[in-house]
Amino acid sequence: MTHQPAAGSPDDPPHGATAARVAPPLSLLLAVAGFVAVLATWLAGGGGFDVAWAPSLDLRLNFELDGIGALYALLATGIGAVVFAYSWPYLPLHLSHQGRHRAESARFYALLALFMLSMVGLATAQDLIVLFVFWDLTAISSYFLIGYDRHEAESRWAALMALLVTAVSAVLLLIGALILHGEYGTFQLGELVARAEPGTPLTVAGVLIALAGLAKSAQVPFHFWLPRAMTAPTPVSAYLHSAAMVAAGVLLIGRAYPLLEQSRLVLDLLLAVGGASILVGGLLALTRDDLKRILACSTFSQYGYVVAMYGLGGPIGASAAAFYVVSHAIAKSALFLTAGAVTEATGGRTLLSQVGGLGRSLPLLAGASAVAVATVVALPLTVGFFADELFFKAAIERGTGYALAATAAAGLTFSYLARFWLGAFGGGPRGNPHPVPLPMVGAIATLAAVAVVGGIVSGPISSLAGDAGAASVGGPAPVSVAYHLDLRSENLMALGGWGLGLLALASLSLTDRALRGFARLGEAIGPDRLYSVALNALNRASDAVHDLEVRDLRTRVAAVLLPAGLLVVLGVIATPTEGAYVVGRVDTGELGLVLALALAAVAALGATVPRHHLTLALTLATVGFALAAVYAFFGAPDVALVAILVETTLALLFVGVFGMLPTRVLKREAELPTKPNRRWRDPLVGLVSGGVAFVVAWGTLSRPAAGGSVAREQVRLTSDAHAKDVVTAILADFRALDTLGEITVVAIAFAGVATLLRRGRLW
Repeated sequence: MTHQPAAGSPDDPPHGATAARVAPPLSLLLAVAGFVAVLATWLAGGGGFDVAWAPSLDLRLNFELDGIGALYALLATGIGAVVFAYSWPYLPLHLSHQGRHRAESARFYALLALFMLSMVGLATAQDLIVLFVFWDLTAISSYFLIGYDRHEAESRWAALMALLVTAVSAVLLLIGALILHGEYGTFQLGELVARAEPGTPLTVAGVLIALAGLAKSAQVPFHFWLPRAMTAPTPVSAYLHSAAMVAAGVLLIGRAYPLLEQSRLVLDLLLAVGGASILVGGLLALTRDDLKRILACSTFSQYGYVVAMYGLGGPIGASAAAFYVVSHAIAKSALFLTAGAVTEATGGRTLLSQVGGLGRSLPLLAGASAVAVATVVALPLTVGFFADELFFKAAIERGTGYALAATAAAGLTFSYLARFWLGAFGGGPRGNPHPVPLPMVGAIATLAAVAVVGGIVSGPISSLAGDAGAASVGGPAPVSVAYHLDLRSENLMALGGWGLGLLALASLSLTDRALRGFARLGEAIGPDRLYSVALNALNRASDAVHDLEVRDLRTRVAAVLLPAGLLVVLGVIATPTEGAYVVGRVDTGELGLVLALALAAVAALGATVPRHHLTLALTLATVGFALAAVYAFFGAPDVALVAILVETTLALLFVGVFGMLPTRVLKREAELPTKPNRRWRDPLVGLVSGGVAFVVAWGTLSRPAAGGSVAREQVRLTSDAHAKDVVTAILADFRALDTLGEITVVAIAFAGVATLLRRGRLW
């Protein structure tokens, strides 16, 4: 493999080398500054701002650092700082292995910083439309991060899959927000909580918002995109797919929880999906060999815990879910970073079956990752012990069956994470591992230390989780955790979970065939397969429509008019039309208008008959002249005069062109047989187009809409537009839109030219 020269060498673009050197410290500084600012604001009692964005649309830039906002913003900036520190030595190695310029690292840091800022905005947004905007920003930036190695087809495919799934979830979120606005008249979450009442609109909107969160969190059946996304560089997986992007889904559920919990159907949906994700993710993790894919299956399984806790309901469930998010983010980020360090130490090996025995040669890495595993499996002296304790409490409160299921889930988690650590660090050494840069191991050790400190001094995380739970339920949701050396139910469930995990780990050789059969069944008929089939079918349908549309001009016209006609017909069917159409009498004075319209209609139909070009041109001109007469009857002589001039000019133009063409060409074209499909297609297009125009015109003209003028409303809104009068506001708005379009076009052209100049491809 050809290695890339070091940054700053003659082969590197000078501006690229400079950006590559500056980007890591600036990104790290941004993350640290963001973490300090968020932490200081939260300790000071929180804060925020609320300013008008588009008052006429009831949109506001409303941000507040409440419990939920503080929790996820601290995770986004805190884990982000660790990931930036890890990326500093990791990314040059990653690019070097692929023979790429280190200058490309600047784009990586910019995208990662954009994602971090988007997560902070998403965490603190209190307006559903603003939340939707940041939701999409996280999806877009994650698309480029997952596809960072864009020269690899698998990376591009995974990025597209993640984008499509999360983009669909964004549409669901938007539809839910619009339903709530239509029912309660606001997009502000605080006002919605105060106004919302149980009912069908709230349930439908709640289901859509919940589905959006579940898709983003890679919950069953949307889980298939997350293992695919593991083609991304390790820092992306550690950040996006353990502590940030996947967490955004449960963030949405927690933020909208006061609305969701009013519907038992939504809570049951969360509980069922969370339980299914725990089971499916755990079983798949026991069958996977790729290090990061094991952790990916573990991730959506662990977020199944969080979703299930929200489904259990109540203050205990909400605060337990918040605590679990913090614990999981700390530990799972460390494990993803561990996977990258193991791959680097073993010379690029990514399979669990290819590594092993690293505990002796890399003791610090092995110890730090062991703490991370202990945190996820909830061993004492780690923050994960308290996370599972709260999970067990929420399950016990719901009933014995839920407590038994929670114990089994803990056992499943223990088995697949123990398999991961023992496979990588246990056993005898395999080969001679390379040393791992100390900053990479230091980042993992830092997260492990935080997990241990949280297991000893749980107050700060408990307080943060309590505030987040209170924001979710709209009331007190205190978190109380401690070590109790007794046989209370939570301790017995923990012991039972560890015992079941050891039993499952010991019996893997007996259950391996069944587990792999389950995995193969999912690959054959599961959502991943359905996604591929559906996407390929859509591609084939798109290709077929494209081939049909670009065949000739008539087909292009048909491709526009027929769907438009279908949409209008569907609108007419779905809209109450009783009394909307009035049939009046035709007076004697309107006979001339009727005759002119009839002439236009007959001429239009007649234009489909002639085969000779001159006859066809004159027939078409007759349609225009008849319509000019209609304009005259309606009292618009200026429009009629323009129509006559246009039709005369076009008719002369046609005649002149035909006179210049060879007679044999015109004769040959006139004698060409009509294709069978055109015999029905052209009349169908004409009938549909004419019918649609008739329905629209009749519905518009037969009964003008009742209501007063919009002038008063425009006068009222003039001050909001910062104008002195209505005319100034209207002209300024139109001019602003026009200027915005011009600026956009110029900016796109400038960006294209700059890119070509930078790459030396413009000559």
